[in-house]
Amino acid sequence: MLQGTCKFEISDTSLTILADPKTDFFINPIDGTIMANAAFVSEDVSGDFVCKAKISLMHESEFDGGALFVYQDDTHWIKACFERSSYSFNDICTVVTNGLSDDCNGATVQADSVWLQIARKSNIFSIHYSFDGDSFILARIFALPLDKTIKVGYEAQSPTGNGCRCTFTEYSIEERSLLDSRIGK
Repeated sequence: MLQGTCKFEISDTSLTILADPKTDFFINPIDGTIMANAAFVSEDVSGDFVCKAKISLMHESEFDGGALFVYQDDTHWIKACFERSSYSFNDICTVVTNGLSDDCNGATVQADSVWLQIARKSNIFSIHYSFDGDSFILARIFALPLDKTIKVGYEAQSPTGNGCRCTFTEYSIEERSLLDSRIGK
């Protein structure tokens, strides 16, 4: 399923999403401003899952990014994002939206790609990142009561820029539970 207006390409080994300018998913906790127009490709998933991908992009503008995206509705979603921060470096940013969004910058990434993983085990969600695609590090763990069936997939955004091109490789969505939500396995 494709949401938003964008162009995307799927090959045997990659998914590329071209984000339109001025697109994002974020409900500002300071003033309530809503931006919910970024494009995402998703599938319906019921119950526990593990979604991961290597995300690659050239960050040109603040908040240009590619994300793993969990979506219930316009006021309930989760992003595990690789984006250009307000501090002009690339980082892992996690956003949990339950009426309003929070915004949590994490690890700095010195490259143009990183692996991200988001998993659900009941109503516990965990977000992990990896620099090698094998060893994952916990970025965030939290509870969020979402519907049993939600949309899970990949999002591209360029809220302050003129658009960007995000490529997702080694991507998968598996309907399974992690054995340990903290260590990501």
